[in-house]
Amino acid sequence: MQINSAKKKSSYLGLMSGTSADGIDLALVTFDEDNKLEHHASYYQAYSDQTAAKIIALYCAENNNPNNNEIDRAFELDVELAHLFAKAISAFLVQEQLSCDDIVAIGSHGQTIRHRPRVKHPFTLQIGCCQTLATLTNIRVIGQFRRKDMAFGGQGAPLVPAFHQTIFSESVVSNSFVTESAIDQSLIKNASDVFVVNIGGIANLTFLPAMNKLNVIGYDTGTGNALMDDWFRLHNSNSHTHYDKNGDWAAKGKINDDLLRQLLSDDYFQLAPPKSTGREYFHLSWLKKQLSNIKPIRNQDVQATLTAFTAITIVNAIKQHSTDNSNITKVYLCGGGAHNNTLKNLINQQLESESQSKSNKYELLLTSQKGIDGDQLEAVAFAWLAFAYDKKLLSSMPAVTGARKSCTLGTAYFP
Repeated sequence: MQINSAKKKSSYLGLMSGTSADGIDLALVTFDEDNKLEHHASYYQAYSDQTAAKIIALYCAENNNPNNNEIDRAFELDVELAHLFAKAISAFLVQEQLSCDDIVAIGSHGQTIRHRPRVKHPFTLQIGCCQTLATLTNIRVIGQFRRKDMAFGGQGAPLVPAFHQTIFSESVVSNSFVTESAIDQSLIKNASDVFVVNIGGIANLTFLPAMNKLNVIGYDTGTGNALMDDWFRLHNSNSHTHYDKNGDWAAKGKINDDLLRQLLSDDYFQLAPPKSTGREYFHLSWLKKQLSNIKPIRNQDVQATLTAFTAITIVNAIKQHSTDNSNITKVYLCGGGAHNNTLKNLINQQLESESQSKSNKYELLLTSQKGIDGDQLEAVAFAWLAFAYDKKLLSSMPAVTGARKSCTLGTAYFP
């Protein structure tokens, strides 16, 4: 889809490489004078098996001990990924018949390889060198979005709730100056609570309440696809996919109640938000430790249970924040997990069960029903974060991350 010359001046590229380590997502986004965005085109470049293996090896070594030459491997990969990002951007620009001069900036998340929000001196590490990327593409790069929030005492994650609010919120503003009785009652009647659930390697949730935008909540609910992908690869080495496509393998298994209880007993699920996690916490060694505490079960039953585990932790989070209102609560799914039919059906079944037992009613939707492909939502978000940096918009949410104050996220790197 081509964009006209007037809009080229407001074009941003969003770049995302998620915890699933499957590839590079790019999104071309423009903004008008009212800061309204339009998503024009997307591009995806899968990682080779070798690149994916390098990334996954850096998430967490067995028993949490660094492998040999971990620093050397991490920062060589830092530059290697920047070269891969640049090649993908070059191909994307050719596809869209654009040049580097047509792009205001690249908003690059980079590739997270370590996220430690609860150590004595919290830190986060995203690689895919922004300076190398700017130099190779001849386009300014806005990156390292998490660090300023962490400097203000936040967890630096999740990053996208502020963006979700601009796209999905149906809230009716109420505060000390505008009472509920003063708000148009037709607006109240039609407003809905909204949840946006991104199921990547790790699953995260944003809650956008209907009645007060100050109460936006967002955090990582726990594992998304990560454990399911890792377990599938371990036991399906000859598969042409590296994940359980449509959840078909899980569908052939049986949920094991003992294992499910064991997984749900992890301390992470007792933590109150703000909270965030990553694959350096939920990994195969963690899973094997849980399996050692129960009787042996079939591999397919483990997969079925992991799928239920992801669904339950997501729905438990939704139930925790749902308000008692007469409207339907909308739950938008995005990310790779939205393609897993078994997982999606389990989420829907549990929401329907909750609807029957309480007055809350839920509608399970896809973000594509709001005009943004769920596979591209995060890439679009990073284009928005780069735009917010340029416009000096507040793009962090202390209520989400626990930071002391809100700020404009990101750092600029010039060609």
